[in-house]
Amino acid sequence: MSSNTVRLTVAQAIVKYLCNQFIMIDGQKSPLFAGVFAIFGHGNVTCLGEALESAKDTLPTWRGQNEQSMTLAAIAFAKTMKRKQMMIATSSIGPGATNMVTAAAVAHANRLPLLILSGDVFDNRRPDPVLQQVENFDSPTTTVNDCFRPVVRYWDRITNPEQIISSFPQAIASMLDPANCGPAFVGMCQDVQEQAFDYPVAFFQEVVHTIPRPRPDSRSLEAAKELIMTAQNPLIIAGGGVKYSGAESILGELAVKRGIPITETIAGKGNFTHEHPAHIGPIGVVGSTSANQMAAEADLIIAVGTRLQDFTTGSWTVFQQSAKFIAINTARWDAHKHQSLPVVGDALETLTELDCLLDEWHVEASWLKQGKKAFEEWNSLLDDLQKPTNTPLPTYAQVVGLVNQSAGESDRMITAAGGLPGETSKGWRVKGPNTFDCEFGYSCMGYEVAAGWGAAMAMGSTGTPIVLVGDGSYLMMNSDIYSTVLTGHKMIVVVCDNGGFAVINRLQNYKGGESFNNQIEDCKVKEPFYVDFSKHAESMGALTRTVSGLSDLQAALDWSKTTDRTTVITIKTDPFQWTPGDASWDLGVPEISTKEKVQQARLEQNEIRSRQRIGV
Repeated sequence: MSSNTVRLTVAQAIVKYLCNQFIMIDGQKSPLFAGVFAIFGHGNVTCLGEALESAKDTLPTWRGQNEQSMTLAAIAFAKTMKRKQMMIATSSIGPGATNMVTAAAVAHANRLPLLILSGDVFDNRRPDPVLQQVENFDSPTTTVNDCFRPVVRYWDRITNPEQIISSFPQAIASMLDPANCGPAFVGMCQDVQEQAFDYPVAFFQEVVHTIPRPRPDSRSLEAAKELIMTAQNPLIIAGGGVKYSGAESILGELAVKRGIPITETIAGKGNFTHEHPAHIGPIGVVGSTSANQMAAEADLIIAVGTRLQDFTTGSWTVFQQSAKFIAINTARWDAHKHQSLPVVGDALETLTELDCLLDEWHVEASWLKQGKKAFEEWNSLLDDLQKPTNTPLPTYAQVVGLVNQSAGESDRMITAAGGLPGETSKGWRVKGPNTFDCEFGYSCMGYEVAAGWGAAMAMGSTGTPIVLVGDGSYLMMNSDIYSTVLTGHKMIVVVCDNGGFAVINRLQNYKGGESFNNQIEDCKVKEPFYVDFSKHAESMGALTRTVSGLSDLQAALDWSKTTDRTTVITIKTDPFQWTPGDASWDLGVPEISTKEKVQQARLEQNEIRSRQRIGV
């Protein structure tokens, strides 16, 4: 070993390298990796675990309860930090690794950075098959870690100590690239983790990263300017990429100055407060009547930082066939969708340059006024739906409205799959920037509670995560209530118990099917019985209350703000009353059936497809 090298094991070198990666956040140098979520097993405890223990004061390690949920917590951390800082998740081989595949898909779909370090089999194959190894008879180099290939942006397996010198810089570059942002996976063969190697000292030098801001091609900007200046009724769709670029202010100012109404995607909700002067509500299947009405009249759609998911576009039925699209996105793939004029570049840089090109142009003031009037009508509907009543069971709309009213400007609402994404996207009125997290890129049940843990870590003392979760998602993944109690990261969890998978039961009925296998009472069970969620959460150390109505809920929410740890409130909610939506959604309905209701649903589905915008 020379003075230019340092002898370390592969695991020690990986940890040392990661500890020396930094990033500039609001002018301050911060660690790029804020910590590690870990569950140790024979594939990562003796080597990587030894290295992490030695670095615990620099790179804190947090013990998870489930590999998937801890990785979901890491995703929520990155989302809360607007992709400027990230976490690591590590597991052993076999089931520990494959438990993280679903979470990797969540990060991939949502374009969020996450570093996954998983144990792998022995490179020398001498002890094969090792514990938890799944052998591929036709391909000995294939392990379960190959399952990650479709759901990550970067994939590697370390079979030689020297490989980490080239691999980890590429993994980090991929996660910090706005156009390619997503999870990176590195598998570590067990016998390679232990090997010592003389690493160059230069490999461990401090690196301070910045996130690149690619500027758009000048010709595409000119083309976008021409399209905008000839439009009569332009409409903006603001996606999650707006907040990751930090383009909220410039987009909001451009919209007001030019008279262009702003709608928002699910991921983009929270770019603007509810009362922003150009904001007219969420668009699409779980959107507002105001946004969808304006979309139907718009002749130009300016899509900023959105992948134009089917819930945003109403499966491409909410727009005129003749409407033109401009897609501003750092990702070429997203910018080229549906015959759009692609403007590939960072949203902040692109909008700044585009605003200059537009000079004094603006549309007729009546267009934005029309959108704001429609939005006023939508808000009046929300007021009516969220108003307390004397019904036996409160609706989701009433619960969401009350929790929203009680939330502080810095509190962060978190939800995911089930009926709550629709109810919160429509009914949650955003009070402060970046305070809304509805995971609907992958619509992952079980995200909610885990995300509360990750968000609490990212938020620190700035506000409190408020988790809205249905009974179905709670039963699927809840153990990070215990994690937050152990680590002292408080969140408030409101469990809406409607007796099963009520929103899927609604869809089942809406498309002609009988209620089957969704609500507990419609399943093959001995008797319909229900979980005492408060007692369950209390057993994990949380403070809890079960409430029976809106007045009790208000009192419990007030109390939850005074507690010193994670607090869980349970309320039974109506499984059949929902905030209305007026956008269509394309999904499979049987082409033939003996049931008249299914036959009618098929005819309606055909009609939806006849209105779809043709594109790619």
